[in-house]
Amino acid sequence: MALGRSRWWLVAVLAVAATSCQTEDKAPLPRYTSNGPGAPAATADNKANRHFIEFRSRYALTYGHTYVVFGTLDAKGNMINPEVAGLAPASPDAAPYVIGHIIPVPATTGATDGDLEEQYRSASWRVMLSDSEYNDVVAFIRKQQATSHFWQATVDNCNNWVGQIAAHMGYKTPAIWLRPQQFITNLREMNT
Repeated sequence: MALGRSRWWLVAVLAVAATSCQTEDKAPLPRYTSNGPGAPAATADNKANRHFIEFRSRYALTYGHTYVVFGTLDAKGNMINPEVAGLAPASPDAAPYVIGHIIPVPATTGATDGDLEEQYRSASWRVMLSDSEYNDVVAFIRKQQATSHFWQATVDNCNNWVGQIAAHMGYKTPAIWLRPQQFITNLREMNT
């Protein structure tokens, strides 16, 4: 009898986790760009090859995903070979994602499907960086990538991972249990 009750408990927990992910998203928000504290102001002389980090969220089949895009911009403000970093379950299969709401599952820290596709972007905040700021934050991201091996929805989630980058840069961060679009919007609003 105890085995039967434990199965129903697991089904109930998984059902609650799945339904909590299915709220309605808002329309994509406009892009916001800020100069970091040490970044040079944009002038005609320094518009080419400027460094940036963009805190982003995108839509997904569930509640979305939070990640960063970083690299260099050309004179027109287009990204040159952007890099993507974030924390997500390592498998495209839904099972590890669902299980990760209860226990940690193996994670990936690179790009995931849809990260650079504009139609999926739900919020973003681009921060322009000086060379030294950029080198510092990229070193921090690489360290995080080397040491982040698990994803768990309530503790080691994508918001927490990106929030650690923002905190390293000296920014205030919102609670990690927000939907990704809300997390990025609140991050921007708390720091601009």
